[in-house]
Amino acid sequence: MSGTNHGGQPPPHTLRIRFGLMAAKGALAALALAGGLALAMWAYAETLGPLDLSRANDGSVTVTDRDERLLRAFTTPDGRWRLPVTTAEVDPRFVSMLTAYEDRRFRSHPGVDWRAALRAAWQAARSGRVVSGGSTLTMQVARLLEPREERTLAAKLRQAVRAVQLERRFSKDQILDLYFALAPYGGNIEGLRAASLAYFGKEPKRLTSAEAALLVGLPQSPETRRPDRLPGAARAARDRVLERAARFGALGRPEATLALAEPVPTARRPVPMLAPHAAEAALRADPARRIHRLTVEARLQAALEGLARERAEALGPRLSVAVLVVDNATGEVRAHVGAADYLSTERAGAIDMANAVRSPGSALKPFIYALAFETGLAHPETILDDRPSRFGLYSPENFDLSYQGAVTARRALQLSLNVPAVELLNDVGAARFLARLRQAGADVVVPKEAAPGLAVGLGGLGIRLTDLVRLYAGLARGGEAPALVWRADQPPTGEPGRRVAEPLSSWYVFDILRGAPPPQNAPAGRIAYKTGTSYGYRDAWAVGFDKRVTIGVWVGRPDGAAVPGLIGRQAAAPILFDAFARLGGEPEPIAAPRDALFATSATLPPPLRRLRHDAPRTQAAAANAPLKIAFPPDGARVDLGLAAAPGEATLALKALGGVPPLTWMVNGRPVGEPEARRQGTWKPDGAGFARVSVMDAAGATDSVVVRLE
Repeated sequence: MSGTNHGGQPPPHTLRIRFGLMAAKGALAALALAGGLALAMWAYAETLGPLDLSRANDGSVTVTDRDERLLRAFTTPDGRWRLPVTTAEVDPRFVSMLTAYEDRRFRSHPGVDWRAALRAAWQAARSGRVVSGGSTLTMQVARLLEPREERTLAAKLRQAVRAVQLERRFSKDQILDLYFALAPYGGNIEGLRAASLAYFGKEPKRLTSAEAALLVGLPQSPETRRPDRLPGAARAARDRVLERAARFGALGRPEATLALAEPVPTARRPVPMLAPHAAEAALRADPARRIHRLTVEARLQAALEGLARERAEALGPRLSVAVLVVDNATGEVRAHVGAADYLSTERAGAIDMANAVRSPGSALKPFIYALAFETGLAHPETILDDRPSRFGLYSPENFDLSYQGAVTARRALQLSLNVPAVELLNDVGAARFLARLRQAGADVVVPKEAAPGLAVGLGGLGIRLTDLVRLYAGLARGGEAPALVWRADQPPTGEPGRRVAEPLSSWYVFDILRGAPPPQNAPAGRIAYKTGTSYGYRDAWAVGFDKRVTIGVWVGRPDGAAVPGLIGRQAAAPILFDAFARLGGEPEPIAAPRDALFATSATLPPPLRRLRHDAPRTQAAAANAPLKIAFPPDGARVDLGLAAAPGEATLALKALGGVPPLTWMVNGRPVGEPEARRQGTWKPDGAGFARVSVMDAAGATDSVVVRLE
């Protein structure tokens, strides 16, 4: 018969057709099965709903320094440490060891490693127990995102579906980011960064091979392998990771051998807590932000916190120390120590004393002198009288109850003599002095029940260390007090600096304070600094600056109780000088302005040689009208003339009233000789702002500020 051979078998071509049809039917069946499975998986995935990534996003709020080093972290609402970290911030060796140990085909599978899953199922069927796991890192991420207690086939199926969804949505590195953020490491530690800090006190980028191996092995059974409770089990897990990493080439055999010899940690380390007060202030200002980056420098902050703690313990119980460091050029806060010990209840460490209102003692005297220099009342070499004096009912005394007699303004400020400072304040006016401080941005607090009196010059007001440092930074910047900048993750507010003094008077104060006698065993002439001691020995202050930075120190009890013997020079000044030493580098002096007047008391113009006492300084003699500058008017813009060559244009000066002869000054520097006439001229050296002052023979003064164009 046709279609069969002699043996009764179909011919070869017929067999080929039959086999082809069978194969086609098998392929169609496989396709149908695969399609059915795909549809079933799709339908099942639809019942699961969208991926919930809220747990990955619900991490610890962190505060970092200017270079993104961790300053402080806060636990999540459920009390867990879960710090953000990305794959780029992890040592590549750790990633290699992790994939070699947990998921060798991580970079190639679509979320589920079917080869590993089939192998695990076959091994389990043969042995009757679980020999190896089939979960991929992506499946582990799925389980971490949706934690479930059961370990059933349905739970595995759910993880597999979620893993495929994750792979479709995220890159491999992004999936690793999720794993590094959520993996458990024992107790309330979640995530690689929290574990690295808790067990080794370092960031994941700096782990050794042994340390990395321990953290690779912990998440499989975090509670039974915790090194702080079960170091033996932790070591065994670490050693298995090292052996497997060496076997699969993720680690060299010699390096693995050395790592096996390293000990494992046996205790948890505290999470960093630097600049705690600044960190809390950042959270209050922007509670929705997850990562806050401050202008603080972590290394300097740690050094100064250690210094504050050490000095407070040496000074006595219940005392605290606050330190603030400001970059003069930018106004950025480089260190903010709000208390000697944040966790100490005895020292009230939770109170930020850098922002507490306290009496500054003599720390504001430099600004009295700056105002006197600026208005032409005095020069650093002007002779002042330091002798018993009375101003109405107020009779100031020096701190040591002694008097120096005739002293220069330079010496009076360097020795912090009270009587000369009050004498100058009486001339410039207490209200004017306070207005200048407030104009510069300082929030000074004075008693409400009375008008400000001369006592404000010796500490009869309240001010914060932050404001005091800002004012001194203004002296370092030529009289322009900067707005303090606390955050590096936000653009500066653009708030312009506010003037606390004129450039020349600022430099005069710097030059004087640089010559102040330093504390015992400290070098002289390196920084300009001033101390202060409040009434009743409640507050000790020291503020110093050079061209680069300004540092302020406060010492006292947060409750405001008196501490007998607490003196700024003895308690705060040594901390200030040590803070500058820990800052590093040599202090930079501030260059003298071109119009600085270098003279002795004898060679000064006559009105500046000695502070006059033979006539009132706020008005002229009765036979003359009050002294007043008639031209240029205050705030005027003066066009010097486009045709005039530099240095040839002249500005006419005219005064009314007063007792001749009159002395004209620009920015504190005399212009020519005293004139019997009430007119004068000045040749400006360029455009800009200038303070024009005039003083008569009776010591009365008047000043205006003009803009030259």
